[in-house]
Amino acid sequence: MELFVIFMGAALVNNIILTQFLGICPFLGVSKKSDQAIGMGAAVTFVIFIASILAYCIYTFVLVPLEIEYMQTIAFILVIASLVQFVEMVLKKYSPALYKSLGVFLPLITTNCAVLGTANAVITKEYSLPETIVYAIGISIGFTLVMYIFSTIREKLEHAPITRSFKGNPIALITAAIMALAFFGLGGLV
Repeated sequence: MELFVIFMGAALVNNIILTQFLGICPFLGVSKKSDQAIGMGAAVTFVIFIASILAYCIYTFVLVPLEIEYMQTIAFILVIASLVQFVEMVLKKYSPALYKSLGVFLPLITTNCAVLGTANAVITKEYSLPETIVYAIGISIGFTLVMYIFSTIREKLEHAPITRSFKGNPIALITAAIMALAFFGLGGLV
């Protein structure tokens, strides 16, 4: 039951984009088309999942025994940057179309606050390894879910009769705000 609560809290109730406002850059930048949103969601999912587990292991088995916990941010950034480079190489080789469509946002996963925020949250919440895995999966699914929902809404809004002054970023921000209100409504779920 505890793991289910962690998962639901990470995916929906405390969604990293809509309630914690982390990862806003790809949320607004790569959400105009649903296929790009899914690609970005998959890339960020991989990085968040692996980075969270590695961050837990590095903190628990290296930094704490050596009493150099203050190095956690640097260590986590190195792990995240390495993982992003790996994802870039894999996408460039096996999915060049997705690699080109993600453009500059793919290397920007390195500086994505959602990834580093998740790694830091695992440490500050003092999760065990199974809790870390469930939390990382929940954050990743919540990130991808919100990216996909937002991209489908933006695709529909492209063809909607909207006043010129609201087209583009203004209507995207209004839509994001309404989605955030909807997710705040899930607060009593767990």
